[in-house]
Amino acid sequence: MSQYAQTPGTNIADVICDLRSDTVTRPDAGMRAVMAAAEVGDDVYGEDPAVNQLERSLAERSGMEAALFLPTGTQSNFVALLSHCGRGEEIITGRDYHIYKYEAGGASALGGIVMDPLAVAPDGGLRPEEIAAAIKDDDSHHPISRLLSMENTHNGKVVPLARLDQCISVARSAGLSAHLDGARVFNAAIALGCDLADIAGRFDTVSICLSKGLGAPVGSVLVGPEAFIAKARRWRKMVGGGMRQAGVLAAAGLYALEHNVARLAEDHARATELAETLRGLGAGAVEQNTNMVFFSPEAQDNAALGQRLAAQGIVISAGGSGAIRMVLHKDIGDDAFALLQSALKSHYA
Repeated sequence: MSQYAQTPGTNIADVICDLRSDTVTRPDAGMRAVMAAAEVGDDVYGEDPAVNQLERSLAERSGMEAALFLPTGTQSNFVALLSHCGRGEEIITGRDYHIYKYEAGGASALGGIVMDPLAVAPDGGLRPEEIAAAIKDDDSHHPISRLLSMENTHNGKVVPLARLDQCISVARSAGLSAHLDGARVFNAAIALGCDLADIAGRFDTVSICLSKGLGAPVGSVLVGPEAFIAKARRWRKMVGGGMRQAGVLAAAGLYALEHNVARLAEDHARATELAETLRGLGAGAVEQNTNMVFFSPEAQDNAALGQRLAAQGIVISAGGSGAIRMVLHKDIGDDAFALLQSALKSHYA
């Protein structure tokens, strides 16, 4: 079963604590207020003031020249890949990274781009020697290696800056560009105690999601050089991502950047506490990275645990017999977290 599937029999309206993903966050009252009050214009004409402000803000924060607001993270990555690579050219990436595993093969199916997926290292990065081995010789039998695409965080794991540098150095020495799927890059920055620009500045382009831990309802921003973003803007239009009065959405993103970045540390702290609780119960293997906890019950009672929690208003991704991913986010407050802790202790008593 997909990690995005709903627990059977659960009425989402009755949910108190939803741990499936940080994508389930909803705009709070303050965010809704700025959305309702947003000044808008036609963004395809470049006339929406909130969109323009959001793009300027994230370009500045990331240390990049320009930025482009897109409806989704998948489209942001797709437009970036189309802008980096021509048909028959190649991206070297991770086998478990989102662009390869969870974006429906769009870069290949729609963009004619080849992907060479490598095994992801335990720290969430790639191995420099494997990147070097994957870069193709200038031979008509091979696709042209054009881009290295990485991810930070990956399954909540923060890829260290030194690992990023090692990988990017190998790519650049062979003439490749470097893209980062930074869907949760602010989580990485909080965990590393650095600025966004310290991570983003290592890459040519970065896709930054607003609708996960930051709590905006939709939207991602692609940042990079001015000429690149101009090219990406054309691709955005071609794939149907040009929006009109999008300021109501951009206003949510601006609010998220102002109010919800620093508080990501609270999600990390709760994830640490949840992991400690699960380890204390001795019910299975536990791994915790930033705002994510992966729990593999020894009894392989995933479905039973999912149903037991669902009856109390707690939703988890309990399909299959592998690790259960539990994601902490801003909509899980003190009461919901206490309910979760109590329910787990009761189930494994």
